[in-house]
Amino acid sequence: MNNPQSVSRRQFIGGTLAATGTGALLGALSIRAEDQADEAAKANPKDLKRKIKLGVVGLGGRGHWIAGMFRGHGGYEIHAVADYFPEVGDKQGAALGVDASRRFSGLSGYKKVLESGVEAIVIIDVCCFYPEQARAAVNAGVHVYIAKPVAIDVPGALSIGESGKLATQKKQVFFVDYQIPTDPINLEVAQRVWDGGLGRICAINTYGAGNTRAIMNDPPKGPKLESRLQQLLWVNDLPLGGETIINFDIHAIDAALWLTKLRPISAFGYAETYRPKPQSDSHDLWFITYECPNGVRWSHQSVLIPNLLPEGLSCQLSGVEEASAQITYFGKSFLLGGDKHYSGGQVKNLYPAGAQRNVNTFYELITKSQCTNETVQRAVDGTLTAILGREAATRRTKMTMDELIKENRKLELDTKDLRV
Repeated sequence: MNNPQSVSRRQFIGGTLAATGTGALLGALSIRAEDQADEAAKANPKDLKRKIKLGVVGLGGRGHWIAGMFRGHGGYEIHAVADYFPEVGDKQGAALGVDASRRFSGLSGYKKVLESGVEAIVIIDVCCFYPEQARAAVNAGVHVYIAKPVAIDVPGALSIGESGKLATQKKQVFFVDYQIPTDPINLEVAQRVWDGGLGRICAINTYGAGNTRAIMNDPPKGPKLESRLQQLLWVNDLPLGGETIINFDIHAIDAALWLTKLRPISAFGYAETYRPKPQSDSHDLWFITYECPNGVRWSHQSVLIPNLLPEGLSCQLSGVEEASAQITYFGKSFLLGGDKHYSGGQVKNLYPAGAQRNVNTFYELITKSQCTNETVQRAVDGTLTAILGREAATRRTKMTMDELIKENRKLELDTKDLRV
C-alpha cells in the first residue's frame, strides 16, 4: 500500500488481518481507512498547540496503518522512519512524506531515528526488540508510544517497567496502546465494577479465540531469521513473538487486570498443538487456571484453530452478590444484577476507534506534560501474567509468579545473520 490513508476496503481488511495475527479482530473492522481519516478529523482537538516531531519504527501491517493515523491527526509531523527491510521503509516513508535521508533500515534503524531529532517515537515492529528500543528512546529523552505486547520474556517485561519509571522521572510520556479500556461502554462497565457493582469478585474468566491467524500460514523456517520477520510469522516463533498467548490473548488478560487490579500469584494448565504439520513453536490451545490474591480464581482459555465458533476476546467477572460483568473487544459489554445494573451495548469498531483514541491521548499527554505513565505497570503485569501462563502450561506444572520472576529466563535470539 502506497498511502495508508487511501486504500480500498479490501486492501485495508487484508492488511489489517496481517497486522492483527488473527481473523478474530475482523469483527471490529467495518470501516475503510479513508473513513478513519474522516473520523480522525472529527475526533481531533480543534486547537492543536504544535506539531510533535515523530519517528516510527516498524512499517509493515499495523505499522504503516497507524503511522497514517498519526499523520492524519494533524498534531504530528512524521520526521523519520525505520523498518528492518529497506524497501519497506522507503516505500512507506515516501507515502508518509518523509525525506529519503531520514528513512532507515536494519536492526539499528531505530537508533538513527532517535538521532534524527524526533521528540517522540512509535515502536511497532517485532516485540522481542521492544525493551531495548524503548530503553534507548527514554535515555535519549524521547516520548514513547509502544504497541502490545511490551515484551516476550521476564527480563524484557521488567526492563519496560524500569523504562517507564525512568520516563516519569525525566518528565517523558511512555504510553502503551491497548484498545479495550478506551471504549465508552467498557469504561462504563469498569466504573460500575470499581464502584462495587459486583461486591466481592469470586471468579474471573478470560477468553481468546479465533478461526484464522498467522499460524494458518506456517511455512518451514528458512535458512535465515529474516524470513520470519514479515507476514507476522514471528508471532508464532517463541524467541521473536513469544507465542500467541502473548500477542493475541494479551488483550483479554489486560482487560482482567484493568478491571480487577489483581495480578495472579500462581498458574497451572496445559497447552496443545493440533495443526497437522507445525513448523513454528506456537500452540493452538491453552487452558490455564490462575490463582489471584484473596483466593480469587481466574480461568483462561485460548483456542486458535480453523472453523472455530464463537470467536472472541473477552473478560467476564462473577461477584458473590449475584451480579456479573463482561467487557469485550467486540460483542456486548454489560453488568447484570445488583444495584449497579447496566444493560450495556455492543462494542463496535474498537480496532480502529481505540487506536485513534490512543493517538489522540498521546498528543494530549505530551502537550500537557502529563507523565504519570499509568499504562506501563499494567502492561508489565499483563505481560508477566501471560508469560506465567505460557510457562506453566507448556511445562505442565504449577508455577508461582515469584518463581517465574526469580528464574528470570531470557528467550535467547541468534541475530548474527540479520543486517545491523
